[in-house]
Amino acid sequence: MKVLVADGVSKKAVDILGKDFEVTVKDKLPAEELLEIIPEFDGIIVRSASKITKDVIDKAVKLKVIGRAGVGTDNIDISAATQRGIIVLNAPEGNTIAATEHTMAMMLSMSRMIPIANETLQKGEWNRKKYVGVELCGKTLGIIGLGRIGSGVAKRAMAFDMKVIAYDPYLNEDRANALGVTIGSLDDVIVNSDFITVHMPLTAQTKNMLNKDNICKMKKGVRLVNCARGGIINEQDLADAVKDGQVAGAAVDVFTAEPLAADSPLRHVPGIVLTPHLGASTVEAQLGVAIDASNGVVAALKGEPVSTAVNMAPVSAETMKKIRPYLTLAERLGCTAQSLSDGPIIDLTVQYNGDIADINTKMVTIAVIKGILNPILQTAVNYVNAPSIAKQRNIKIQEIKDKDVEDFANLITVTVKTPKGEQTVQGALFGMEGRIVSINEYRVDVDPHARILICPHINRPGMIGQVGSLLGKHKINISGMQVGKTAIAGTSMMVLTIDDVIPQSVIDEVMKIDGIFDAKLVNFYAV
Repeated sequence: MKVLVADGVSKKAVDILGKDFEVTVKDKLPAEELLEIIPEFDGIIVRSASKITKDVIDKAVKLKVIGRAGVGTDNIDISAATQRGIIVLNAPEGNTIAATEHTMAMMLSMSRMIPIANETLQKGEWNRKKYVGVELCGKTLGIIGLGRIGSGVAKRAMAFDMKVIAYDPYLNEDRANALGVTIGSLDDVIVNSDFITVHMPLTAQTKNMLNKDNICKMKKGVRLVNCARGGIINEQDLADAVKDGQVAGAAVDVFTAEPLAADSPLRHVPGIVLTPHLGASTVEAQLGVAIDASNGVVAALKGEPVSTAVNMAPVSAETMKKIRPYLTLAERLGCTAQSLSDGPIIDLTVQYNGDIADINTKMVTIAVIKGILNPILQTAVNYVNAPSIAKQRNIKIQEIKDKDVEDFANLITVTVKTPKGEQTVQGALFGMEGRIVSINEYRVDVDPHARILICPHINRPGMIGQVGSLLGKHKINISGMQVGKTAIAGTSMMVLTIDDVIPQSVIDEVMKIDGIFDAKLVNFYAV
């Protein structure tokens, strides 16, 4: 597979990708050239310069993943990518420290008028009395958006003995208490803060969130910081408020259009400190986001889950660590249930028993859906498009959780229903190894890392030998076999673990053996 690395991403990303894939580097990539070459690539990594628009995505016939070496994804049409089942991932932690520290640097530079003091001193002036600043100590800092960066700013602001009040509609009170901040409404932050810093994504809801209508409600002499996304604070309204003295100062690192236009209202306004989008511009951050993005792209192209995918439910690193061992098992339980079924699946129930019931299992359930759909669809099914494909096929999905469990510490039960009946498969972990432990209430211990052949049959001598001989004749190796009675009197089931490819013609021969009721092949290699 081929990966395109654009926008001057660190060479470390190229090195990581190059271990598994063919890599093409284009540091300065015009939009026309991107449209021309994108059809040949399976993955792409960008920073903020390249725009991955719907037109690009429509031409990217092989594209499976878009990696953003940074936090913001404004330059990527996530909706178009999701419709195509393309994973969009970012690197939310790689530049967290850099952006946090830059916010503090901007706040200090603005409050102590460091840029203008330096500029005039370099010109030979000595203006100690003119550039009297204000202290952070004892002031109230309002933080709009208390994610990774906002939380980091809160922690550092409290080290300066600032009081912190925050607005974040997605933050619960326990998290706020743990951070030591006071949660309030947007109006609470606007009215009560001496400094305000924004740390929200740019969306339809956050665009122009701070404008002349609410800037006039702020304390006279308030100071504003935007190191998040251009457009959250209306630029013209901010410039006007600084000029008329309602806002004592502003520090802005991000802009609605970049590079900043020569006629921007923010230019040449005393009291406004500007930097050219330097929030993530540290040696450590550039390396960090490159490594995180490239590792995410590698995982996505290998069909593994990506915890930083932005077009699927987010999963914390702690949760991912807990669920990762279950993902392959869950996918292969789904594959087994699908292979046993006759007709279209109309209902899927995934039940979790044991400690796993206490954690977020949404991605594990998606893995089950992947296992069900991949064997029957020509289009590749991944963690992004699996839920929507299941919905399109009118598959009703239910999760059940129960702490009680008898024989296993944790148990996953997958039940599928078709118009012709129901199939149930169970799996559990033994250490870090997943095993299928039950097929339609028939107790087994099956390694799901191979092909398995499931044959219900009459319980009489010679049945095992006939199947074994037939497979042997075709040079198909059996690495494991289990046989036992089923709930139906006079019948048994054999489950064979197979090392080699089994042609359909051989399965047809097995079906013709007198006493064999059925032969279902579960091919995990196709998942």
